[in-house]
Amino acid sequence: MALVEIPGSKSVTARALFLAAAADGVTTLVRPLVSDDTEGFAEGLGALGYRVERAEREWRITGRPQGPGADGASVFCRDGATTARFLPTLAAAGHGTFHFDASEQMRRRPLGPLTTALRDLGVELEHHGAEGHHPLSIRAAGVEGGEVTLDAGLSSQYLTALLLLGPLTRTGLRINVTDLVSAPYVEITLAMMRSFGVEVAREGNVFDVPSGGYTAARYPVEPDASTASYFFAAAALTGREVTVPGLGRGALQGDLRFVEVLERLGAKVEIGADATTVTGGTLTGGTVNMRDISDTMPTLAAIAPFASGPIRIEDVYNTRIKECDRLDACAENLRRQGVDVATGRDWIEIRPGTPQPVEIETRGDHRIVMSFAVAGLRTPGTTFDDPGCVRKTFPGFHDAFAAWAAQPEG
Repeated sequence: MALVEIPGSKSVTARALFLAAAADGVTTLVRPLVSDDTEGFAEGLGALGYRVERAEREWRITGRPQGPGADGASVFCRDGATTARFLPTLAAAGHGTFHFDASEQMRRRPLGPLTTALRDLGVELEHHGAEGHHPLSIRAAGVEGGEVTLDAGLSSQYLTALLLLGPLTRTGLRINVTDLVSAPYVEITLAMMRSFGVEVAREGNVFDVPSGGYTAARYPVEPDASTASYFFAAAALTGREVTVPGLGRGALQGDLRFVEVLERLGAKVEIGADATTVTGGTLTGGTVNMRDISDTMPTLAAIAPFASGPIRIEDVYNTRIKECDRLDACAENLRRQGVDVATGRDWIEIRPGTPQPVEIETRGDHRIVMSFAVAGLRTPGTTFDDPGCVRKTFPGFHDAFAAWAAQPEG
């Protein structure tokens, strides 16, 4: 059995940084993810006037319930979607003029539903390029609160941003959600808000968030379940066994449900109190709805040719507006490998085949690299046009994955 230590969750680290900045007191984050995305988020907090002290395994953030300490700032959000969506929302709770921009890749990703909701709440906001995209400016004067309607059908991060903002408003927020994708990520947000002293009332798709602020905490960041999916998939693909400690029955992250998909397709899965083990078997075909765990769609797509029957992945339209059009990127790379693939607006079907080694066109997307690295265990000679883009979430991925693959079996 191989134990694999997975870095901290990107999703949890980003939310924890927002909560720590908004809380009254000093928060300590234990084992936060250190990556381009999270460092960009921390850098952005610094620009906004928050104190962030980073040590090797702990980050300390001095919160400001009244909002940013600066009355003006320019923040570059890099490639980080959480940075680009959460920090403008946090800035709206303060007072001053704040400018935000991001990489070309992030500029292409939509913000419109979130910025529309902020405007509906009275936030003065201006897009400087394409409407609903970065760059943007906010002239902040605090947020009164009230009722707002939100379409979160493209990204659950829009809802998370508003939920996190709620306790910083003067009267609280009532959020009516008309559509929601990746719902487990919202459950992460609600659970983490409870850890910082805020309980959100929910009835169906209506969320009532009280005002009153957050309380600082010492908060351990659990391992990243999306990152763990590559090691779980590698075990399923090769017939080996892998155990990831720190991700068990009490894990916050919905992406751990990826192991349930592997189990349906023939792997053996054991979810314990504080660890999950996957043992490989013969992968079979099937149809899988991955709406709620869409970040793991490329992981399954890359290994699907090795199954005994076709694998169809459905309800993943939102993967088309991630770092790249992931559905299209998976399909085109598989076709270049000689695999028979069909796609539609929100689905992909991969038939059994023998992928040929090619240079994978990553489109600068970390998840395309890591997913096809897993498949590369059965396709020696696979290379990547931009292997370094894994720095976004797991800078040490290639070394860690090679170390796992090199371990003797048994």
